[in-house]
Amino acid sequence: MTALAQQVYQIFESVRIAIDALKANRVRAALTILGIAVGVFVVVVISAAVHGINVSVAKDLESTGPTTFYVQRYPITFEACDGSGDTCKWLQNPPITFAEMDALNRLEGAATVGAAMYWSGSVKYRDHNLPSAGIESYTGNWAVLGAPDMIEGRAFTDQEARSAARVAVLTTVTAQRLFGEADPLEKQIFVNGTPFTVIGVYRDNASFLSGGGDRSKVVMPIQSLGRHLNVPIRDMGLAVKPREGYRPAELIDDVTATLRGLRGLRPGRESNFAIITQDKIMDVYNKIFGMFFLVMIALSAVGLIVGGVGVVAIMMISVTERTREIGVRKALGATRSTILWQFLVEAVTLTGIGGAIGLFVGWGVAMLVRIYSPVAASVPPLAVVAALGASAVTGVLFGMLPAARAARLDPVDALRYE
Repeated sequence: MTALAQQVYQIFESVRIAIDALKANRVRAALTILGIAVGVFVVVVISAAVHGINVSVAKDLESTGPTTFYVQRYPITFEACDGSGDTCKWLQNPPITFAEMDALNRLEGAATVGAAMYWSGSVKYRDHNLPSAGIESYTGNWAVLGAPDMIEGRAFTDQEARSAARVAVLTTVTAQRLFGEADPLEKQIFVNGTPFTVIGVYRDNASFLSGGGDRSKVVMPIQSLGRHLNVPIRDMGLAVKPREGYRPAELIDDVTATLRGLRGLRPGRESNFAIITQDKIMDVYNKIFGMFFLVMIALSAVGLIVGGVGVVAIMMISVTERTREIGVRKALGATRSTILWQFLVEAVTLTGIGGAIGLFVGWGVAMLVRIYSPVAASVPPLAVVAALGASAVTGVLFGMLPAARAARLDPVDALRYE
């Protein structure tokens, strides 16, 4: 038998002995495996969720184009704010206006500038009532900026938007809940008691940022939201799409200069509006979910440590119970490294089983999250490697102490052990 074949045989033999030890001590082994499985389960589920959210956020940002940026009344900030002007000066920022939007549309580098504002209210058709539907309102270039996936009908035109026409576009979920299998086009629905005509149905590409596909949504012109539903247009934001070949940084400078000029801001005064690029959105997102991910990893590490302590305990007991066996093997010529290797393989087998269980259950939960939530959770290959690697490393680290103890046993004393 070659050295490689002998080594492979020793590995399989050690695995077989480890499995026999697990069968002989089912309760202790189960508790140890549970700790490892919980740790690996958390790693897999969190990795799958974060991976799905990453894809979802990227899809949301790409839907308006990779160079599109946003002009908002308020910045993205996490500073302490008690509602006073001293702690959060940005609360005093004036609203974005349609006149400012028109001025930005006239900039040389702007392909299109559109406005958006979000609200909520009741949507009703006959005896079907949706009490808390999302109301999304846009300017007439909504289809240019967002490119909705229309299933039936059409999006509203710029003329309809400017004239505040009472027209609405529904998501497929909303149309199903209001009309069932009936054709929704040209039907009249009531939004907060005001009649609107349905002109189209689109597939809502649900994502983490947009709130998911289970919520009912109605899209209408932003002017209609203000005129017919009496909603004050104070918190609308703008999406600015640069012309092809025009550098976004140059257009951002032009937008900043234009808005500051329209608002009469002198040099040295802070801008009373916020320009938010997609890079800034990703930075904020990474800060939030980076901390969340670290906390979850820390919690999973606790599970692995608990499982590792169980590995030490069960392997110490195994060494004690098999002292005579170790003595016999040493008397027959087994070296310290052979004994050490055998018990390390047993420890890794123990944690490996726990890791495999945690990986399988975590994968199942990730699939349920993908099906029943807006998060397109999926287990990345790196998470599989990390989960199984973590369980193996736990077995080696925590199995080293009992394995070393077994390797150091004196064969004569071991043979006399009762």
